[in-house]
Amino acid sequence: MSRPSKDETAPVVNRIEQARNGRGLSRSDLADIVGVHYQTMGYLERGEYNPSLELALKIAGALEVGVEDVFWLDRSPSNPAPARGAKEKRS
Repeated sequence: MSRPSKDETAPVVNRIEQARNGRGLSRSDLADIVGVHYQTMGYLERGEYNPSLELALKIAGALEVGVEDVFWLDRSPSNPAPARGAKEKRS
């Protein structure tokens, strides 16, 4: 089974910057807390990079919110969510 291309996967959307600002943290502060370079945090905030599960959990923990409050899959009409309980089609 091959890995789907980036064009075939739903993009991850995030609310890192809004949550970070709400906590009064700078980009550099949050980056230091979770152990990444501040530029990496910028890439994440702009959606240029998707975090690993571990990093997403660290960011959510540092912001004291649930991971689903900060990250979610874009389910726009071009990326509809699968029916509840249905398995996503794999090629």
